Amino acid sequence: MRTVILSEEDRRRAVALLRILAVAAAYYVSGGLGLLRQVTVHGAVVTPLWPPTGIALGCLLVMGLRVWPGIAIGSLVVIATLSGYVSPSTAAVVAGNTLAPVCACLMLRRVGFRTELDRLRDGVLLVFLGALAGMAVSATVGSAMLAVDGKLPASGFWTVWVAWWAGDAMGVLVVTPLVLVVLRKARLPRMSDRWIEAGALLVVTVAGALVATRGPLSMLYLVFPILIWAALRFQLAGSAPCALLVSVLAVVAGTDQVGPFDGHSMLEVMINLTVLNGAVALTSLLLAAIVAEQQNIRRRIERACEELADVVDHLAPGRSAAAWPSRARDERESR
Repeated sequence: MRTVILSEEDRRRAVALLRILAVAAAYYVSGGLGLLRQVTVHGAVVTPLWPPTGIALGCLLVMGLRVWPGIAIGSLVVIATLSGYVSPSTAAVVAGNTLAPVCACLMLRRVGFRTELDRLRDGVLLVFLGALAGMAVSATVGSAMLAVDGKLPASGFWTVWVAWWAGDAMGVLVVTPLVLVVLRKARLPRMSDRWIEAGALLVVTVAGALVATRGPLSMLYLVFPILIWAALRFQLAGSAPCALLVSVLAVVAGTDQVGPFDGHSMLEVMINLTVLNGAVALTSLLLAAIVAEQQNIRRRIERACEELADVVDHLAPGRSAAAWPSRARDERESR
């Protein structure tokens, strides 16, 4: 018996360790992808979209706070790879990068956030607590460490802070919903007769995003009807990937300074990308949450009507058929 208990404990520890290592690997890989489009603001390296924050918060919300060492390990490896050395300020930045998603997770749990994102309330909470409030921690710690090390002039502190905060916040808004869809194995819309529509949505999203972000005309607004289509027809499972795809293509075009971003300074590009990515994320996230909430309400109403019909059948047999003709038709067809 003791051997069985020890084996069970060893299995749980092994699973916990594998989860931590998986989070660290995902953080490191996504960090490498984010750094492919890095920009320099007052000597500080920042990104318009920092995917690791979204992955970190999503993993914490689904797997629990026990995976926070994975975030710290991943952040440490990314910073060490970027700078080539580890210093006391590196430890502080790692702590800030770890503490930000942890604080965001704690705040969201405190107010009853649901990872299904099937309520408008959950979408609003993710925006204001998960992204805007939570990511202020990492931006403050990171900018402060740069200033303490003398790598950031006092005049550029707030510019770097805003750029750092915006990149981390966009990572949460764009990446976390997709992580929740994948890790929670969210119920996908029935696709038996909608594969053609899903394929058309993918093609239109890519084409529309390329035209909007790389075309000679300023047509960034072209992506919003596509996001509305994805949210209305496929909810979060469709809108989250589309939002990520649009944001990535926009970041690539912005850092290349082509299309609508041509002729602008890098600071102006960062501002435009932040506004665009924020609008894209809000449209896809909140609209998908509204649609899911309305569908849940409809299902609850249908179940309540069915329960009421059962009560009427029990009290007065045959009455429910007159009150609900559709129910009587369904019963006849089932026979």
